Amino acid sequence: MSLMRQSFGRLRGPDPDRVRPLNPNPDDHVCRGIQGTVRPDLGPPPKARVRCLDFFYGNRQVLFDNNLEVPSNRVTAIIGPSGCGKSTHLRAYNRIFELYPGRRARGEIMLDGVDVLAPGVDVIDLRRRVGMIFQQPTTFPMSVFDNVAFGLRLHASLRADALRFEVEQALGSVGLWDEVRDRLNAPAASLSGGQQQRLCVARALAIRPELLLMDEPTSAIDPIGTSRIEDLILGLKRRVTVVIVTHNLQQAARVSDFMAFFYEGRVVEFGPTSQVFHRPSEHLTEDYLSGRFG
Repeated sequence: MSLMRQSFGRLRGPDPDRVRPLNPNPDDHVCRGIQGTVRPDLGPPPKARVRCLDFFYGNRQVLFDNNLEVPSNRVTAIIGPSGCGKSTHLRAYNRIFELYPGRRARGEIMLDGVDVLAPGVDVIDLRRRVGMIFQQPTTFPMSVFDNVAFGLRLHASLRADALRFEVEQALGSVGLWDEVRDRLNAPAASLSGGQQQRLCVARALAIRPELLLMDEPTSAIDPIGTSRIEDLILGLKRRVTVVIVTHNLQQAARVSDFMAFFYEGRVVEFGPTSQVFHRPSEHLTEDYLSGRFG
């Protein structure tokens, strides 16, 4: 298996020496619950459980009582009109919102029995376990090889030969090795848009995440690149749980096993993709899927 298997431990919970208040006035939070978030028969156990998630930009609340369970080793798609909170919800899973001032979350996101929003959680370790792919390819200003090796060097101590092996494995897992094996020292920016996005996926996969978040991963690349990314997503669930935000309903239908429909910061409906598409339980979901709005 991986040469790094023993290099990474489980997600560490709060360290009492590093506790800091994440969400002011936690006692003010009342989870009211909303229609459409009753857990369906998911089959596999959930990798992540979101409970009563609220989110604020300053004093403006943009997520309201989000409740969701993300099944292990499946692809869950989040759909909904622009501005409904899809990406904001996604970015709470690895607390990347904390890089921006004035943004805060409250509620629970349970991963491996640990609430990742709790004070004192090791955020560096969290972001290794919960990888993220953005709308635009976010390659680093360095070589193809060094892009993939970046996280490996940060999180594991590997000899040069072991490092090269892990880089080759990661590039091979996204179908890039044969395309770039003779260009490993070339700048990552010299690759095509689709190749750059697959390189970003390889960089994320190299450090063995358990959950991979994908925020509109194909919106900035061409149809051929989109097809390759979709094929990649379908294969990824054998090794990692995937949550993808997409505006493309056909893409959601093609790649996802489960689907959540968001509207105005709320989870309106959640269930198996075929059920949500063909037999939605909420009129709002049906109106969106039929193109009446959005």
